Amino acid sequence: MGWTFRLKPRRSGGFSGKAPPVFLLPHRFDLASAALTAAVCVMAALVIDARHGAAAQTRLNAEYAATLAGLPIGRGSWVIEIADEQYSAAASGSTTGLLRVFTGAHGTGATQGSFNGDQAMPTSYVATIDWDRKIDDVRIVMAGGNVKDYAAEPPLIPHPERIPVTDADRRNVVDPMSSTLDHVGGTGDPVSPQACGRKVAVFDGRVRYDLRSEFKRIEMVKAERGYQGPVAVCAVYFEPISGYIPSRAVIKYLVQLRDAEVWLAPITGTRVLVPFRFSLPTPLGLGVLQATQFVSIAQAGHPSVAKTQ
Repeated sequence: MGWTFRLKPRRSGGFSGKAPPVFLLPHRFDLASAALTAAVCVMAALVIDARHGAAAQTRLNAEYAATLAGLPIGRGSWVIEIADEQYSAAASGSTTGLLRVFTGAHGTGATQGSFNGDQAMPTSYVATIDWDRKIDDVRIVMAGGNVKDYAAEPPLIPHPERIPVTDADRRNVVDPMSSTLDHVGGTGDPVSPQACGRKVAVFDGRVRYDLRSEFKRIEMVKAERGYQGPVAVCAVYFEPISGYIPSRAVIKYLVQLRDAEVWLAPITGTRVLVPFRFSLPTPLGLGVLQATQFVSIAQAGHPSVAKTQ
């Protein structure tokens, strides 16, 4: 599992073929706006055209509300379909309330792939954010855990302190959205300490970073519509690897952050857990993204799947 902390984007790579729309944060911001963006868009651009995926065994329809210091600042929706160890995920998000007066942002994105054991193996990822009429776009094609082709626009402005992304940094990685899909092995209850204690290598088209999680506790949640039950609460830690500038305040802030949490809830009929809630302390207050709707549906033609939550 994982979450994207969009930093300054790397140079563009080549890109060919089609990939479904991804999940990123705007690349031009200082610490305050970075924290604000993370609070609003940490999940905000995740979209895929499900028609290109396999027939779904289970479908999750989720809606999220984002708040900063208790004030509403954004909303998002997320659709995930899983069948025969294949997955597709889709979402969109935008700023709302007072934040929209100062900066309007809308994001869409997508990923698709399959599970190899507990590991997500994405094949394509695309993300687009319209941030104050500036477009940020990333497209990645992957195979076997390795990046085969990618593009990121606009390109990064060269900087002598930036740690370059090497070819090795684009191997054995997942995209940011696929990193949010936590496939728990075994036969026991997937909502368990095993859902945490992971380290995920992520390449977002510009920056290579690791996301590490540790188990904290089990909580009980109740969405306004849909899921009610236990979630696994994990602490989340961010470690940049390449594509970033070490002296930047936002990097230092995220590296030192020790209070970010993700609450993972199950998708019915699968062993996949996804974020029900994400919280991130910022200089402006606590940023929270929480599900208001979390409905899992067993699709037609798959009567053995567990009932709708």
